[in-house]
Amino acid sequence: MIGDRWGVTDAEVARRYPCDDLAGTDRPALEAWRGVDVAAPPDVLWPWVGQVRVAPYSYDWVDNLGRRSPRRLLDLPEPVVGEPFTRALGRDQGEVLHVEPGVGLTGRILGALLSYVVAPGASPATSRLLLKIVMPRGRAVARVVSVGDLVMARKQLLTLAALAAASAAEADRG
Repeated sequence: MIGDRWGVTDAEVARRYPCDDLAGTDRPALEAWRGVDVAAPPDVLWPWVGQVRVAPYSYDWVDNLGRRSPRRLLDLPEPVVGEPFTRALGRDQGEVLHVEPGVGLTGRILGALLSYVVAPGASPATSRLLLKIVMPRGRAVARVVSVGDLVMARKQLLTLAALAAASAAEADRG
């Protein structure tokens, strides 16, 4: 499908993500993978991933009613299953379905399952931020979602990577 992969290796596509176990089907309408290299270790990246619970970190003028997603870490507790997955369009959206602290956050929003995974990078000072999206049903909608999500998720992952890299650089200076 157009737009189903961006920035991921074949091995990252082949790996198992928590959303795979939650989809309930072997033939979902959509499977899409996104990934970025992050110039920060996993423990620095993870709090930024958890912060998607308060803001989308994508194109804020589209999905955050023009309000800028926070550019500093908030003092948030670890994500908890059952709490809202994110906040967009001025209200809570979706639900957290699975958490592996320091490694992964999975939720459901608008019928889609999303798993963010923080993986070690090529060196101890780097990491990979991976995202898999699964839509169990709705093939016609899945085609549109795949392309639209590619644009929005790419921006989100690049923003989170840049913020984590800035946090790592600040920690190195301090």
